[in-house]
Amino acid sequence: MKKSLFLGLIIACLTSCAKKEDPFLIQKDRIGQLSKDITVKQLDSIFAKDSLVKRIGEGDYMQAGNDTYLVFEKRGKHIFTLTPRQQHDENEKIKTIQVHDSRYKTEKGISLKSTFKDIRDAYKIKNIYNTMKTLVITVNGDEYFTIDKKELPEDLRYDMSLNIEALQIPEAAKIKQFMINWKHEEIADTDEKDEQ
Repeated sequence: MKKSLFLGLIIACLTSCAKKEDPFLIQKDRIGQLSKDITVKQLDSIFAKDSLVKRIGEGDYMQAGNDTYLVFEKRGKHIFTLTPRQQHDENEKIKTIQVHDSRYKTEKGISLKSTFKDIRDAYKIKNIYNTMKTLVITVNGDEYFTIDKKELPEDLRYDMSLNIEALQIPEAAKIKQFMINWKHEEIADTDEKDEQ
């Protein structure tokens, strides 16, 4: 009896240890196989089974576009748009991820299929920014969301100076964009300054 119970516990432990991690789970500092410490030069190997489209911005002028990396599944589904902190540097880390695939969910269950009510129930809302066409919802965490102002009552859609509160946003309002902004610590170059 004891032997079979012990054997059952070992098998249960091995099965739970062997469980694969959810490839669509968005965790702190990690999204599927992409982690916060990955650099641009590692993207080709990470997404070797997918298609990586590189759109490299030109120049260092304010109007120049950012470097962006679009990740598509082999079947053509757009998964992410990745933007590093600085242009033209393969050693840069990814700063912003736009999630295009609704299979990806946060640990709190939020995805592109979620509503404003879902966001409000899962997170503490930090700020609501009123832009020309969207509301940008920032939360306590790395995630932020946009909601199309077409989802709002008519009297709240056109005046960008309005301070829109969470209670004014319909619970059923859909997420237009789902973004993640990874914050990286800047390392000050103190050695060079000390030598001068």
